[in-house]
Amino acid sequence: MGLRRSARRHRQTSQEPRERYDTTAAVELRGVRRAYGRGAEAVHALRGIDLSLPRGSFTAVMGPSGSGKSTFLQCAAGLDLPTEGSVRLGGTEITAMNENELTELRRSRLGFVFQAFNLLPSLTVEQNVLLPMRLAGGRRAHEGRARAAELLARVGLEGKGGRRPAELSGGQQQRVAIARALVTRPDVVFADEPTGALDTTTAAEVLGLLRDAVDALRATVVMVTHDPAAAAHADQVLFLADGLIADRLPRSSAATVAARMATLAAPARAYAGAAA
Repeated sequence: MGLRRSARRHRQTSQEPRERYDTTAAVELRGVRRAYGRGAEAVHALRGIDLSLPRGSFTAVMGPSGSGKSTFLQCAAGLDLPTEGSVRLGGTEITAMNENELTELRRSRLGFVFQAFNLLPSLTVEQNVLLPMRLAGGRRAHEGRARAAELLARVGLEGKGGRRPAELSGGQQQRVAIARALVTRPDVVFADEPTGALDTTTAAEVLGLLRDAVDALRATVVMVTHDPAAAAHADQVLFLADGLIADRLPRSSAATVAARMATLAAPARAYAGAAA
């Protein structure tokens, strides 16, 4: 009910002129705020995000603990609705959608890659990859299987479509998750700490696949990460602090990203020390 009330509130209050939106953007947020609770006890997770991410780009989102990274991802992906503001995905306004419309959007036009892979153990690799396409409907089975085979070959799992997730390593399972995220040719792939459960070498391989999806398939990837080495694969890094975009870097080395993160984390550490 809370999400529906937020959607209705948006319909009533949004006066954003249509021509101000960027028609070339894959993800666009305008004045996005998200508060939890009310009055003096409210937690303001996002305090006014204005952002436009072009199609065919790779964006990493970083920030100290409590900076709003997870809330940003949830609002941008339609998993949560902002208290105020507007979100567009692939040119479609999603903020006023009802839950059924949002579910359909996520099935057909968005891809997700999670830290824990989230594969269904009872399904084969091929069936896991095909799952979003089958949920979205409207495609013939043989077309889906051809697409799954193409993506599995691209992520280095050719010939493994009949295996179960338990027969694969962690890195291979994340490769399946990437293929699954791309199978419907989504407007955006959202990745939430996709390398958090992987060793350094395997993580680099997975990040290389996300990079290849952008460069070769023109996918759009938005990745939340705490790892500067992961962020170094992106075209740009956005830094969140206290619910706002505090800074951004064009594609940079892991050392440069880590140094910028350190400056953002320092005030939080100082505050915690003073409070103690």
